[in-house]
Amino acid sequence: MSTEERRGVWLAIGAYAVWGLLPIYWHALHDVPAGTILANRIAWSAVFVGLLLTVQRNWSWLRKALHSRRIVITYVIAAIFLTVNWYIYIWSVNAGYLVDASLGYFITPLVNVVIGVLVFREHLHRGQWVAVGLAAAGVLYITISYGQLPWIGLSLAFTFGVYGMVKKQARLASLEGMALETGTIFLPAVAFLIYQDLAGDGVLGHTDWLTNLLLIGTGVITVIPLLWFADAAQRIPLSMMGVIQYISPTLMFILGIFVFQEPFDLHKLVGFLLIWAALAVYWATSMRGMRKAQPSAQPPEVPEVQAPSS
Repeated sequence: MSTEERRGVWLAIGAYAVWGLLPIYWHALHDVPAGTILANRIAWSAVFVGLLLTVQRNWSWLRKALHSRRIVITYVIAAIFLTVNWYIYIWSVNAGYLVDASLGYFITPLVNVVIGVLVFREHLHRGQWVAVGLAAAGVLYITISYGQLPWIGLSLAFTFGVYGMVKKQARLASLEGMALETGTIFLPAVAFLIYQDLAGDGVLGHTDWLTNLLLIGTGVITVIPLLWFADAAQRIPLSMMGVIQYISPTLMFILGIFVFQEPFDLHKLVGFLLIWAALAVYWATSMRGMRKAQPSAQPPEVPEVQAPSS
């Protein structure tokens, strides 16, 4: 492995580790409503990205992007799904459902496979069908055991899967894309914060210094791992990124059980085992396909990550 690849591996590990450990950050804000955390995250992410682009003198892309109806519509839709994903994730962490949230990010690659079949009419080979079937069996088992769908995990996987699908229709570089996404929803987020303040429910500037600092820091903690990920993606194969990405939901899972002491009984274990088996089949099938492919062929694409869970 070259020096560049080693650097890429460490950057990827760092990005996914931050995303996986981010529940600790959200939990430190557990007294703040999820909607308020979300609005601050959007607003301060936009500010931080704007500062980075200003320092880099990298605003030349914006005029061309805004003149492209395809790019604007694409990123407006992406921003909506990202907002919903972020809200569900932040709420689930502070409501005591982190294990359920980790389920969503474990099954996201398989949800992307299903989206590919339903939307793009892609054809699956036997191994992929087996993987999807095992994951569906896991979800069904959890549903029957608890009498309700694991809606948190499914919602996170669906919104993130659609977000990734939409983003592929009009790509921008990671930092520029984040700027356009957060810029799209910046004004609604600020308007919400102003409304809260006028209604006497504001938090920023009306609480202790640590909470204020954490709310402002949501922008930094959102953008930094994204930049690490973007750098890593240029240095190592996507197949390697596809393996490393499971650091994030694995850390969430561990935090949920051993740190936040969330309940995890035998029924949930069986459901997770079926889903982990599905992932094992999925990646084994993908790696076998890569070995059979021509040297010049592209490896199977790994779902794009834009601060999923985080």
